[in-house]
Amino acid sequence: MTTFRMHVAINVTELEASLSFYRAMFGAEPTKVKENYAKFELNNPPLHFSMNVRPYEKNGALNHLGFQVENTEAVHAMKERFQAAGLVPIDEMNTTCCYAVQDKIWVHDPEGNAWEVFYTREDSEFESAGEAAVAGVCCAPAPVDLINLD
Repeated sequence: MTTFRMHVAINVTELEASLSFYRAMFGAEPTKVKENYAKFELNNPPLHFSMNVRPYEKNGALNHLGFQVENTEAVHAMKERFQAAGLVPIDEMNTTCCYAVQDKIWVHDPEGNAWEVFYTREDSEFESAGEAAVAGVCCAPAPVDLINLD
């Protein structure tokens, strides 16, 4: 059976203040801290929680949601399950995002929230290896326009 860890990413304006709060709330230290990014990988609850320094007046504090899985095969299995359920996943294999090389897919909920399923292949010294697909969102591609698919 595939093991899942819930992934939640939020936007923050002051990383140090947020780190202080979440260290206290989770009772744990972050596993990665960069100038504009931090993450906690928790076992109880099983959660991959990251903070991205981004302005968020328009979209609120939420950046994106997702599931971290144990290997690339699990990413492909979720893609097949999503497709069978009528969802339109967006492939993003072998990409550099959030200081890691990842294989991932994305889907968007009816409100436009981005959900990713990803496997981290290795750490990276770079936040991203190219232009962000959507400005202000950590590496998340734009939603597919289901109305105009030809």
